[in-house]
Amino acid sequence: MMQHAALKYRPYPSVPLSRRSWPDRRIEHPPAWCSVDLRDGNQALIQPMSLTKKLELWNLLVEIGFKEIEVGFPSASQVEFDFTRHLIENGLIADSVWIQVLTQARQHLIERTFESTRGARRVVLHLYNSTSTVQREVVFNMTRQQIVELAVKGARLVREEAEKYPETEFRYQYSPESFTGTELDFALEVCEAVMAEWGASAEKPVILNLPATVEMATPNIYADQIEWFCTHMKDRDAAIISVHTHNDRGTAVAATEFALMAGAQRVEGTLFGNGERTGNVDLITMALNMFTQGVDPGLDLHDINHLIEVAERVNKIPIHPRHPYAGELVYTAFSGSHQDAINKGMHHYTDFDHKLWDVPYLPIDPTDVGRTYESIIRINSQSGKGGVAYILENKFDLKLPKEMHPEFGKVIQAISEAEGRELKSDEIYQAFRDTYINAHEPYDLHTFHVVKRHSDRREQHSFAQVEATLENSGHEIAIAGNGNGPLDAFANALQEQTAEKFSLRAYHEHALNTGSNAQAAAYIEIETEDGKRFWGVGINTDIIIASVKALLSSLNRAATN
Repeated sequence: MMQHAALKYRPYPSVPLSRRSWPDRRIEHPPAWCSVDLRDGNQALIQPMSLTKKLELWNLLVEIGFKEIEVGFPSASQVEFDFTRHLIENGLIADSVWIQVLTQARQHLIERTFESTRGARRVVLHLYNSTSTVQREVVFNMTRQQIVELAVKGARLVREEAEKYPETEFRYQYSPESFTGTELDFALEVCEAVMAEWGASAEKPVILNLPATVEMATPNIYADQIEWFCTHMKDRDAAIISVHTHNDRGTAVAATEFALMAGAQRVEGTLFGNGERTGNVDLITMALNMFTQGVDPGLDLHDINHLIEVAERVNKIPIHPRHPYAGELVYTAFSGSHQDAINKGMHHYTDFDHKLWDVPYLPIDPTDVGRTYESIIRINSQSGKGGVAYILENKFDLKLPKEMHPEFGKVIQAISEAEGRELKSDEIYQAFRDTYINAHEPYDLHTFHVVKRHSDRREQHSFAQVEATLENSGHEIAIAGNGNGPLDAFANALQEQTAEKFSLRAYHEHALNTGSNAQAAAYIEIETEDGKRFWGVGINTDIIIASVKALLSSLNRAATN
């Protein structure tokens, strides 16, 4: 950066709040949610939504469960006006839903706004004017008194217009735009003047929306501003304190959460944070943050992929792959240690039927938002043995022995490094088959027969005699042997009638599926004469044949490594 460039900026002043209480509070219930996607979000788009896209987004917002939806700025454009009329004239607004419309404190705009809502059941009439120091002095060249008079005049016009539409239940909302850039005492003065003009009371409170139109300080400062405002009001119960934060500093979610702790009751924002500059507060993140703390947010977010699909289509803005809760990669682990921890945590959660979610690296159960466990582990050159094992078990029902994980993990790591990319689940499975199942050199099983088998439980003695034909480097050979069981007999025959010298170190087996055609998987580890160990795998409907194939698989791996 340019030398001394930071000197042209000054730190935001602290709020004179000596006994702040918000840091000791927690969010225990959801706020009233108001989506401003159709207005604030729409005006931030390179290509604003058409009527059709607005309707699609409206339907999604209703489906999610929003009871307050800002539908537009009807006096600003014909599309905004027409959309509001379309909702009303076609009976698309449920009685439980309030539509919100925005207007500046100017007479012709106020009148046009009321025209757009004619016949609506419930309307939040949102009035605003800018109150910040810099806007007063630089943009409008107005005094404090003139700003107050402008706001009160607008409030009076709103009240007088509302009386012309007795069929509609109106709720008044006032925003001192750029609240964070306004002196606190002046912001309170303007708001109380508007409240007085509207006759606000505990029985009929008005909404005071205190926006961080531009995020200018750390989140704790905004919380201090909200608590100062709430504790200095004359008639606190005559107002619903609402917040509307932007994300200029990247802390809109934190600022809004702190504001709720400081006394705010209502939150305006957008799905996935779409909005001007760096965006509005992200209502999805806000709601799911509460959800992870055991608080029902009151919004239906069970199918987050559907929300993403609609939002991306109407906004023409992709959701970042690392976006909280919604991104493509947020339920994914590439790191080997993370994968192993997730794998163990998932098993612990399901095997012991825990009621409370507590899985490493996953603050939320992906299934709660419509994701699946299959997407948790993805494999690249940074991945570890645990992640590879997780993919094989959860997608292909192959439960590799833990001792086998390092061996196959190295196989996958080598492939990923050579390819220079992430490996898909099917590619991992194919690599497993190529490594263990499809390896037929130098040994390939042609036939196998158990000639005799005897077991005496009283004497705890067993005996088996087997015969087999193998292809060994292009030549067919016949072998036969005796042992404690079929696998032991086959191993003895190999060592006695070929040049192979090995010892069996580990054996595992499990069923792959159920039914008349159920298969079984067998895993065998051998140790060769030089002390090296190799795993082999066999799959067959007959567990004995699967075991024999697993032994040959381990010998084939030893011969080629």
